[in-house]
Amino acid sequence: MAEIRPLRAWRYSKTLQNDLDSLVSPLFDVVSERQRRHLYENKYNSIHISVPNNENALPAVSKKVTDWKNKGIIQQDPLPSIYVYYQYFTLPGSSKELIRKGFIANLKIYDWHEKILLRHESTMPFSVEDRIDILDKTQMNVSPTHGLYTESSHEIESYLEEAIKYPLYETEDYQGVRDVFAVIQDAKIINHIIEMMKDKQIILADGHHRYESSLLYKKRKEKGNPDHNGEEGYNYHLMYFTNTEADDLRILPTHRLISELEGFNEKDLLNKLEKYFFIKGIDEAANINEVILGKKWAFGLLIGENAYKIILKPELIDSINWNFPQDIKELDLTVLHYFVIEKCLGIPGRDQKESKKISFERNFAKCLQKVTSGEEQCAIITKDIAIDTVKKVCYSGYTLPQKSTYFYPKVICGFLFGSIKDDEFNSFFDEAFK
Repeated sequence: MAEIRPLRAWRYSKTLQNDLDSLVSPLFDVVSERQRRHLYENKYNSIHISVPNNENALPAVSKKVTDWKNKGIIQQDPLPSIYVYYQYFTLPGSSKELIRKGFIANLKIYDWHEKILLRHESTMPFSVEDRIDILDKTQMNVSPTHGLYTESSHEIESYLEEAIKYPLYETEDYQGVRDVFAVIQDAKIINHIIEMMKDKQIILADGHHRYESSLLYKKRKEKGNPDHNGEEGYNYHLMYFTNTEADDLRILPTHRLISELEGFNEKDLLNKLEKYFFIKGIDEAANINEVILGKKWAFGLLIGENAYKIILKPELIDSINWNFPQDIKELDLTVLHYFVIEKCLGIPGRDQKESKKISFERNFAKCLQKVTSGEEQCAIITKDIAIDTVKKVCYSGYTLPQKSTYFYPKVICGFLFGSIKDDEFNSFFDEAFK
């Protein structure tokens, strides 16, 4: 089902790799303005081609990529390879080190209806067009998206384990995560990994906008190319693959912030919520994550200086009239968006994806600060999501509400770039993988 192939990645020259920490950057959708200003100061930082600033806007990106190639700032690996990427990290409140193990390769681009690549979130049109512009001007996938495959035998990881013993480089990123990078160039091993991936469906964990951009770009190029044969670089997309059966896959919660609602009033909201939820005041707002942990259909609610635990009255679950299967109706996030955001806050489900009244924040402390300062009217605190829930939604053919998952840690931009230019994408060595 899923066709992958190795690539000859463009990577920073060996001289620059000694200072790789100063060249990598966060992904375009998580990098803050403050981070951008700092990273732009280094003229060779990867952010110049992933998130161009006003002085290096889109028309100049193509020239910059060409200059970097001509000057040897980035150099293309001579052999098609699979790149091994391990991330060593800890979570707040724990000293246990976790390791997310994965590899980077090119994935053939599939349309959603083919059910080979499965999505769990919808995309925003503006962000998709922005990423198409970057893909078109750079002719590169400037960062890999994150895909999940399922393999209970962990055989692929055994090859990754051997490769990671000989790392190409190691850095510590902005998340405090230790990133270790290695390469597999043995054609026999690569072909075996390709074969093992053929029967997999891939779940898109992170990078929905970037993948959608590659899909739309491929369709546009194919339509305009009378000699299209399916082997062109634009038919493939750069992806970081990790195993859903691994112990160290983590999905962190993303909370909802509400603002700009006319006539918003705490008492009125609580009165509306009482129709659907059991409500209990919480003396210490900082404890709200622990209070709702492990409880079905339970959420935290922050309003001004006050904090509440709300739990759906179970007999009301069947009153959800959205056209979803029962399994999807019973998800926490469906309950949140139907009963809290639509019924009590008055934002219809059809409008929620585009609504400027809803924003998203992963950091609980920031939610608390924004609500107590009056910057936001209220915050709805959610729990983390299990990978089995993501699988259930993907296999059902439905999607979760926007910003439902935060796979942690985030992949880093700058370790490699994947060209889609035909003279760089294809090589003599490709015959070894057909």
